[in-house]
Amino acid sequence: MSKGNIYIISGPSGSGKDTVLGEIFKKLPDIFFSISSITRPMRENEREGEKYNFISKEKFISMLENDELLEHNCYVGNYYGTPKAPVVNAAESGRDVIIEVDVNGAAEIRKKLDSTVSIFIMPPSFEVLRNRLSSRGTESAEVISGRMQEAIAEIKRATEYDYIV
Repeated sequence: MSKGNIYIISGPSGSGKDTVLGEIFKKLPDIFFSISSITRPMRENEREGEKYNFISKEKFISMLENDELLEHNCYVGNYYGTPKAPVVNAAESGRDVIIEVDVNGAAEIRKKLDSTVSIFIMPPSFEVLRNRLSSRGTESAEVISGRMQEAIAEIKRATEYDYIV
């Protein structure tokens, strides 16, 4: 049995990653999506185990200490990470895998896993990006401003990826 491919998807918050991924999963329902473990509170429109596993900081630190994460990061005071076992097991069983992760996490994963394909989703413009973030109604103006600054830093690293969409 051949191994599955591992695809890394990144892009600024609001760039359209969820829209792109939604279309991929419609066309390729058997692809494995890596569910991140995070310590921030669940938002109204989120469901446990759909995109994230919401865990305590203590559990996250335990996973870190036991080398159970492919990558991890702290963003706006919360921890985010990609559990290693589900990704490796899916790929070894022949399933293609998608990991949605920020630019720092993508760099960590590329160092740890062979033969990944990395794709950066570019927002159409900064104006569209700001409008998308604002229209969510889930974050303060201060957080949106921080996300816009983060977007600029992420876009500067887009050339690290195999493909830019």
